[in-house]
Amino acid sequence: MDQLSRNLRWGALGALAMGGVAIGLTEFVAMGLLPEISRGLLPQAYSESPADAVAQGGWTITAYALGVVVGAPVIAAATARVPRRRLVLGLLAVFVIGTVASAVAPSFGLVLVARFVAALPHGAYFGAAGLLAATLMGPGRQARGYAVVLSGLTAANIVGVPLITRLGQTAGWRVAYLVIAAVFLITLAAVRILVPEVAATPGGSPAGELRALRTPRVWLAAATATAGFAGFFAVYSYLAPVTTEVAGLSAGTVPWVLVAMGLGMAVGNALGGWLADRDLRRATLAGFAAAIAAIVVFALIADTTAGLFLGAFLAGGTSLFVGPALQARLIDVAPSAQLMGAAVSQSALNLANSLGAALGGLVIARGLGYLAPAWVGVALVAVGLCLAAAGFAGERRGPTGTVNSNAQCIVDADDRGLPVTR
Repeated sequence: MDQLSRNLRWGALGALAMGGVAIGLTEFVAMGLLPEISRGLLPQAYSESPADAVAQGGWTITAYALGVVVGAPVIAAATARVPRRRLVLGLLAVFVIGTVASAVAPSFGLVLVARFVAALPHGAYFGAAGLLAATLMGPGRQARGYAVVLSGLTAANIVGVPLITRLGQTAGWRVAYLVIAAVFLITLAAVRILVPEVAATPGGSPAGELRALRTPRVWLAAATATAGFAGFFAVYSYLAPVTTEVAGLSAGTVPWVLVAMGLGMAVGNALGGWLADRDLRRATLAGFAAAIAAIVVFALIADTTAGLFLGAFLAGGTSLFVGPALQARLIDVAPSAQLMGAAVSQSALNLANSLGAALGGLVIARGLGYLAPAWVGVALVAVGLCLAAAGFAGERRGPTGTVNSNAQCIVDADDRGLPVTR
C-alpha cells in the first residue's frame, strides 16, 4: 500500500469506517427505538404491560446478535480465498437487502428472521474491513487500523444513532431502517470507488481458517470479550427506558443520552487503540477495571439527569476503550487465520450483545426495575476481567520475548512484569 497517496489512503479508510457507521446504525438504533418497536409489533402486550412488551421486544436485539455469532465464522471460513475488497462489497450488498427486509417485514416473527439475516455479514465485514485498514495503516499500527473501522461505530453513536432514533420516534421505526439501508448503499458505492483491492491471505483456505478454532487461546479470548462486553450491552440495551422511566425524562431526551454515550465511545476507542498498540495487556486489564467502576457509577446515579448523562458517557468510554485491544488480541492468538480471528471477535461481541440484552430483559421481567441490568453488567464485566487476567497469566508462564507476528514487534517484560512492545 506504499504507492497510495495520503489522501487516497485516508479516503479508503473513511469508506471502510462508513461501513462501521451503517452497522452501528442498524445494530444500535434498535436500542433507542425499543419502546416504539415493541409498541408497533406487540400492540396488545404493550397495552397490558409496557415493561413486559419491551422485555419481549429485546429479542429483536438478541436476534441480530445471534445472526452475527452464526455468520461471522461461517463466512470467514467460506471466503478465505476471496480478495478482501470483493468480500466487503458482497457483504455490504447483503446488509442492504437484510435491512430493507427488517423495515418491511409485517410481523414480529418475520422481523426477528430479517434481523437475523441482516446480521450475518456483520462479523465478516469487521474482520475483512479491519484487515484492509490494518494493511493501509502499515506495520506496527494494527490496533489503530481496527480502531479506524470501529470509529464508524462511535461516529454512529454520536451523530447517526441519535438522529435516526429521533426520526424513528417521529416518522416510525420502519422509516428509520429504510434510511439505514440507504446508508449501506452509499457505503457500498464509496468502497467500490475508493478502496484498493487486497489479496486474500497467501495460502488461506477454509480448512486453515477453521483450524484457528482448535486453539484454546482463541476460545479463551472470545469468552473474555463475550463476558466483558455483555456487561456494556446490558446497560446499553435498556438505556431508553432508564431515561424515560427512571430519570423521568421525555422520549425526546433519549437521542441526547445516546450522544453522551457515543462521545464516550469515541474517546475510549481512540485512546484504547493507541494504548493497545503499545501495551496490549495493560489496555485490556485497565479497560475492564475501568468499565466495572463506570457501570457501578451509572447504576448509582442514573436516576438523575446529570447522573444519567455522566454515567452514559463513562460506560460508553470505558467499554469501547478495550475494544481495539480485544480485536487485536484475537488476531494475535490466531496468526495463521487472521480473518477468522477478526470474525470471531465480532461473534464474541455480538454474543455479548445477545447475552446482555437477554439477561437485562430477564431481570426487568422479574420486576427488579430498569437499573437492574446495570448490576448484571457489573458482574459480567468482572467475569471478563478475570478471564483476561487468567489468559495473560498463562502466557507469562511461558517463554518471554515472543514475537507478535501481526504487529511485527517484540513483546517483552518491563521492570514491573508488564509486557511492552519495542
